[in-house]
Amino acid sequence: MSAQNPPKASDWIRTEIQSLSAYHVPPSTGMVKLDAMENPYNWPEDLRRQWAGLLAKTDVNRYPDPSASALKQRLRHAMEIADDMQLILGNGSDELIQIIAMAMAGPERTVMSVEPSFVMYRMIAVFCGMHYVGVPLSEKDFSINLEQMLAAIEQHQPAVIFLAYPNNPTANLFDDDAIEKIIHAAPGLVVIDEAYAPFTDNSYLSKLGQYPNMVVMRTVSKMGLAGLRLGLLAGPAAWLDEFEKIRLPYNINVLTQKSADFALEHHQLFDDQTSRIRQQRVRLLKDLGQFDDFEVYPSDANFILLRCAQAGQAEKIFTGLKQQNILIKMLHGSQPVLNECLRITVGSAEENDQLLNALSSLLG
Repeated sequence: MSAQNPPKASDWIRTEIQSLSAYHVPPSTGMVKLDAMENPYNWPEDLRRQWAGLLAKTDVNRYPDPSASALKQRLRHAMEIADDMQLILGNGSDELIQIIAMAMAGPERTVMSVEPSFVMYRMIAVFCGMHYVGVPLSEKDFSINLEQMLAAIEQHQPAVIFLAYPNNPTANLFDDDAIEKIIHAAPGLVVIDEAYAPFTDNSYLSKLGQYPNMVVMRTVSKMGLAGLRLGLLAGPAAWLDEFEKIRLPYNINVLTQKSADFALEHHQLFDDQTSRIRQQRVRLLKDLGQFDDFEVYPSDANFILLRCAQAGQAEKIFTGLKQQNILIKMLHGSQPVLNECLRITVGSAEENDQLLNALSSLLG
């Protein structure tokens, strides 16, 4: 190519990548942040001082433990993962989703999930050159349409199926019988994504090994360590030994390893915070249900999905709250099944007070 015709990115970047929009994170400085399912509680000062002292003695001139062996043992103990199951750690769940997709990508191969669900399943499938099939959930209660799901599995023969449990953004648990039928019908791997496990009593971790094609993914983000970016994949060695080949060396930095290990040593603090969030969820579900303007859906996560009764109301509420420095998630416009829907993270008691007062002023 001559100098008069320099290379253009559009000539080389894959067309499916050019058609995507980058994942958008809105600015939130100075806002009451109820949009990203974070734990609203910080660490007490004495614990922060201990943590700072630990990090001050941590050498950063050397690479971290490549296998993060000490942290793996801490996580295995904290989450009661069987010794015969393998573990892989990722820089957040996103990296683990990417590792799985990269390992299983191939010509005409498909990633499948339900819709609506976590957007990164679709995006990472595209990143890896795979097809993506989203099977719509029931519009009434966001349950799995099992007949439609099994038909889609038969038709598309997916390499991997992702099921968020509880689901994001709908906050519900799927029927266990339906999940079991999906696992049995799947020709490839089924990943149970338990990002919101701290807020429900249901889990598939104890069922690892019962199904040879099932693995479970977790994160420490929702328990109060979102800034560390640490995810966990657990499952049979036959799968995880292959995924390990794709994991980049030293992907979990030394500060994350030390910080997460320290935090899990003080897990009671995070258990107490989780209990407070669960209590606030009960309160927020009740108080939001007092508004005639909303249909409020049940939640097994640390967020609540609601649907506004009138056309245009979701935009009005989202904008009105933002003007009062309260940031929630606008879902209207993302998919037809989420028309007039908003997603609200369960905050602290004070943050929830601000939210409810702001909603009262907006809605009269």
